[in-house]
Formats: sequence, C-alpha cells, structure tokens
Amino acid sequence: MRHLICLENKLIEIIQKTGDTQSLENLRVRSIGKKGILTSLIKKIYLLDNNEKKTHGRKLNEILSKISSAIIKKKEEIKALLISKNLKQDFLDISLPIYEHKSKGLVHPISQTIHEITQIFCSMGFSTIEGPEIENDFHNFTALNFPTEHPAKEESDTFYVEEQNINKQNHLLRTHTSPVQIRAMKKYKAPIAIIAPGKVYRPDSDQTHSPIFHQIEGLLISEKIHMGHLKNIILNLCKTFFNIADLKLQFRPSYFPFTEPSAEVDIGYKIKNKGIQLGGDESWLEVLGCGMIHKNVLINCNIDPEKYQGFAFGLGVERFTMLKYGMTDLREFYESDLRWIYNYGFDIVKSFSK
Repeated sequence: MRHLICLENKLIEIIQKTGDTQSLENLRVRSIGKKGILTSLIKKIYLLDNNEKKTHGRKLNEILSKISSAIIKKKEEIKALLISKNLKQDFLDISLPIYEHKSKGLVHPISQTIHEITQIFCSMGFSTIEGPEIENDFHNFTALNFPTEHPAKEESDTFYVEEQNINKQNHLLRTHTSPVQIRAMKKYKAPIAIIAPGKVYRPDSDQTHSPIFHQIEGLLISEKIHMGHLKNIILNLCKTFFNIADLKLQFRPSYFPFTEPSAEVDIGYKIKNKGIQLGGDESWLEVLGCGMIHKNVLINCNIDPEKYQGFAFGLGVERFTMLKYGMTDLREFYESDLRWIYNYGFDIVKSFSK
C-alpha cells in the first residue's frame, strides 16, 4: 500500500511542475491511459488475494480519480495563464486614432438611374405613380389584352403566389410595371401622363438577366396623340440621359399585346477598345419597347378609344445603367459587394441636389 501512496505523491508532484498542455497530455497517457501505470496496476489486481483485492482496488480507484482531477485542474490553470499572457501582449490602446474607412453611404447606380430618368420625365410634365408588387391576373395580363393562352402566363415565365384567401384570382409577382398604368387609367381616366418605376420579377438568371430587376414604364393619353409624339419623347429621353446630342435611334416594327402599332427602339453604337461606345450607326442595340395603346386596353379601363389616343413605353433600368456606366455583368448589381458600390456609387448630396 505504501508504494501506491508514493506513486500518487510522485504523479501529483510531476503534474504541478508541468508547464504546457502537451506535456500534461503525455503524462495523462503514461499514468491513466489504456497502457498507463495505474491502468496496468488495476489490471493485475486479480493476482492478489481477496483481502488485498478490496484494499488495493479501492486505493487505486481513489488515486486514479485524484490524478484525473489534478490533470484537468492543471490544464485549466495553464489555459488561464496563456490567456492572461496573450492579453498583456495584445494590449489595445483605445486612445490611438481609429482606422479611417469609407463610412459614408453612397447611392446605388439603380437608384441613381431611376432618379435621373424620373427627373427627365418630370421636366416633360409626367407624374410618378407606384403600385403593388403582388398583382392579380387581371391587372397584369387580362386588362393589357394578353390572350388566355399567352406564353408569358406559363409558370416558367412568372412567379405565382399561393392563394391564402377565398379570392379565386391568380396572384403573382408582377412581371412588368404595366399594371400600375392600368390602375392609373381606371382611377384618373384621361387625359393622363405618368411614369411607373419599380421592381419586377421573372424566373430568369444569367449575366444579362436577373429574377428581380427594375423597369420604368410610361403612359400618355390625350386627344390627337400619334407616333410622332412618342418618337419625340423617346428621343429626348435617350439624348438627355446618355448626354449625347447626336445620338442615333431607330424604331423597328414589333408586337406587344397592349400596343398597336408597336415598336422596339434601338440605339446606335460602335466598338472602341473592345467596348461599346454609344453614338454613330455602325451597330444597333435594343433599349426599350413602345407603341400606341391598343383600343382594347382603353376599353378595359373605361376610356373611350374614339375620343382618346395614347402611347406607352417601357425600359429596363439595369440596361440603361450598364450602357451609361460601362458595366458588363448584371449580377453584380445584387451581390452587395462594398468594393463595387464604392467604385460605381454616387454621392448622395451631389446626386439628389440636381
């Protein structure tokens, strides 16, 4: 029994003198590990007589428990000393000047473009109207003269919302801001001149498409309105926004359910230094769609097509932004990368004081 007490005291002494966790772990393995000294002694108890088995077994278990507790306690002491040492070495002098970083907020290029285009149309007498982003089938499709089986109504082209009420109309995330025009015509009748900026949603995602993007659509209804008025409005918008006095535009015949006749507008550009430079007429790039409002749309909004005529147009905010500021990847608009916004963002005071 005396040799067990000596062994206990010796191990406790070694534990107390150990100064690092690795040495402490090695000691644990040698003393109470599977092949440790104490473990080996426990395995040999069966060789003793019955009286010695009880006394030696009880003492070995007691020593095993003490050694285990001592190792755990010493390990905590070593960790505490290490933390204290690190705190002293890593002292932070809070009286020193803080690191200067860019903390001033910047205007996102999308917001900047919407602001610039809105200002252009306000100068021409248009009002800005907003509407809900969750729409029903009537305002998003039916009132706009979409046929019942039109491909745009397929689930592959539209985000539909699961119905939570007894209303049987299909609800969806609006695919364009045209429903705002429908609501405005029904509420304000004619004459009317509005633009409708906002988010729209379509199931599409790649370098030039996003499932969420922004549109600005415009509408003007009055008596004796014709395509010449529409052309002048679009020409003024593009020349002013891109700040190019001799900007070339072409109107190509197209088809939209809600306008007749319809046209797509191309903007002239040329390739310079492997990039697009607006101006000239070497090549053409589509920038927006437009046309004279279809009489069925006017009728759906209780406006007399025999008395009033009008035109509508729609443009993608991201496309106008990319063309003006030389951006190439639409996905970067939504990645929340501060480096990107510091590069392309606008000073809020200079931006909205214009």
